[in-house]
Amino acid sequence: MNTAILRLMVGFKRFKEKYFQTNDLDNSLYSRLATTGQNPKTLFIGCSDSRVDPAILTSSAPGDLFVIRNVANLVPPYENAISGVRGTSSALEFAVVNLKVENIVILGHRQCGGIRALMSNKPMESNSFIGPWMDIAAEARMTVLKQHPNGDEDTLWRAGEMESIKVSLKNLLTFPFVKEAVDAKRLNILGLYFDIERGELWQYDDTSKIFKILVL
Repeated sequence: MNTAILRLMVGFKRFKEKYFQTNDLDNSLYSRLATTGQNPKTLFIGCSDSRVDPAILTSSAPGDLFVIRNVANLVPPYENAISGVRGTSSALEFAVVNLKVENIVILGHRQCGGIRALMSNKPMESNSFIGPWMDIAAEARMTVLKQHPNGDEDTLWRAGEMESIKVSLKNLLTFPFVKEAVDAKRLNILGLYFDIERGELWQYDDTSKIFKILVL
């Protein structure tokens, strides 16, 4: 067993000691979750980036969040489910229709590799999965280039990270079950941006159409 895997196993031991106390197993958090099932109030759609874990960032306990993670925290537009495999869409449906979450948060972040690839527009291998996936945010790239025609790489990268969150927020509303829940005021959706360099959290303001730093 290599060092990285061994570290994970040691981590699991600490996890078990915290949540599965042998002297009170029936009253442990996971015993309650196993008995009553999960009832998270918030769905986080975050990036697969190892530095941006929604549960860690929000200090949430097991059972608090339903989480979807993919490259660049993207939400594809609604498509008919008859053909193809829709991982993000199916998890979104389960969260809204079955779990009846009350909030959906799109969590973007600084130094996102997927958005950097999108903004660089470098050709990818013909059999790449990443290229077609990042096409979901192609609209964000065009908007940023129009707004910052002379922007340097870092400016375009950061702007692309924020603009892609707007695209995903818009795509959320193409799902009939999401729009129905929002219209009925049973569901709130919001966009957040985590700056991993500065430890700042920004929220998208739908009225002003800009991101504003959260002062907590």
